[in-house]
Order: sequence, then structure tokens, then C-alpha cells
Amino acid sequence: MASLLSTNLAILLLFVYLVSNSFVSANFYNDFDITWGDGRGKILDNGNLLTLSLDKSSGSGFESRNEYLFGKIDMQLKLVSGNSAGTVTAYYLSSKGTKWDEIDFEFLGNLSGDPYILHTNVFTQGKGNREQQFYLWFDPTADFHTYSILWNPQLILFSVDGIPIREFKNAESKGVPFPNNQPMRIHSSLWNADDWATRGGLVKTDWSQAPFIASYRNFNAEACVAKPGSPSSCGGSGSTALWWSEVVDSSKQERLKWVQKNYMVYNYCSDSKRFPQGYPPECNMG
Repeated sequence: MASLLSTNLAILLLFVYLVSNSFVSANFYNDFDITWGDGRGKILDNGNLLTLSLDKSSGSGFESRNEYLFGKIDMQLKLVSGNSAGTVTAYYLSSKGTKWDEIDFEFLGNLSGDPYILHTNVFTQGKGNREQQFYLWFDPTADFHTYSILWNPQLILFSVDGIPIREFKNAESKGVPFPNNQPMRIHSSLWNADDWATRGGLVKTDWSQAPFIASYRNFNAEACVAKPGSPSSCGGSGSTALWWSEVVDSSKQERLKWVQKNYMVYNYCSDSKRFPQGYPPECNMG
């Protein structure tokens, strides 16, 4: 598998270059476009703050100008406060096409006083159905918190405030596709999903609470940006980017187990009713 990965990466890395080996705080004016919402998405504070808004007429969304192929991506979010039932704030990486790759954070709103559900998923070649859901150990509406995606040839790691909550390992050796050849943009949207988001759609959006607002700041990318035809110094055995070869060490493994023991509310890898013939092969990676 190692030789196959090396060959694939050697080809792929002809199309990317390394942005930076250190975190550089971005400016939303330079790095993102508001893509929909008819003015409901706003860039404020000289480009240091971005807000999305949802009302009964429309939600809103944005995407990054750059496409990334591997990287370590951080964003601070402050979620819709109060009665957010029916709303979804989605923050994710996604490629294009019918066999797209995608790495998802989705925040499912709830009634005032009830916790948000953090929904995660990984799509490879158009196939998802790899849901894990968590409660958070803090109120994500009271202040900004950092939500991170580490994506390198070995794994995808979801983290909250530096604490890992989910690991998706490269299981190509078991026949499971891994997202390693399709560049992805960063996307986020705030939208109404009261047909399913809160208690399976039983609780509807209370439009008297609108507009609903989610806020973003301190985006950082230590990543490879896809530039077709450009030479690359990204990754590989000589890379000085620590994230390129980062794995879940024993300390991170302990924190990951702590989150999954105390805050996980759904794991597709333990849903025997859904998989009566046996769990997907990546579930047995240990």
C-alpha cells in the first residue's frame, strides 16, 4: 500500500503547492466569497469577521476562493443562540462532481436550553453514510470556539478547541476509498432544515426568533492549494510541514476516547440495525 500511495501522491502533487508552513490568519475579503443569500452574508470588521443570516425567505453561505488538497484548517465559529431548532450551520470541505469527496461539520440547532448536536460525516467518491454525532462540553453559542480539520494522506482528524473528537483513517488497504486526489473548497451555510434537523423534524423553526445569525473569525490554513500545472513543494518525505505526517499519538488518543465515551450520541460503526450483515470495513481499523 505504501508504494501505491507514494506513486499516487507523486502524481497528485504535481498539481499543488504549499501555501505556508506556518499559520497565517486570513482576511475574509481576500480568501472567501459570499455565494448566496442576497445580502444575508456579511464581511465585517475590516475582513476579520464574517456573519451568515437566516430568515424565513432565505439562508446564506460562503466558500473559499482556494481549493485545497490536504491541509490543516481552523475556523472559529459562534453558533445561532437561543431557540435554534430547525436550523443547520454547515461547515465543510467539498470537491465537485458526481463522485465528490467531502468532510463535514454540521451543527444541528435545538430548543433553548437543549444542547446542539455536532454531526460529522466523511464522503469519498460520492459515498457518505459515515455519521458520528456528539454533544459539546460547552455552550457553542456563548462564545467563539475553534473547529479544525486535519487532512493528510494517513487520516482525517476532526477537532474542537484542539481536542480530537473523530478520526477517519486511510483504509485503502481494506478497499475503502480515501479522499486523496480531489481538491476541496471550504464551504459554510446557514439554512432551514426543520424537516429533519431537530428531533427528526418534530420541532419546527420558530420564525419569530429570526434572523438567526452564525459568526466566523480567525480562519487559518496550513495547507496545499490546488494549482493545476504548477510545480509543487507540498508534502512528501522532505516536507517540513508537521501536519503532513501527523498521526494520533497516545495523548490525543486518550482525549479522543474521553470525548467518544462521554459525548458521542451516535456512531454508525455501532449501529447493528443499520448494518445487520456486518459493519463497514473502516469500522474495524482499531
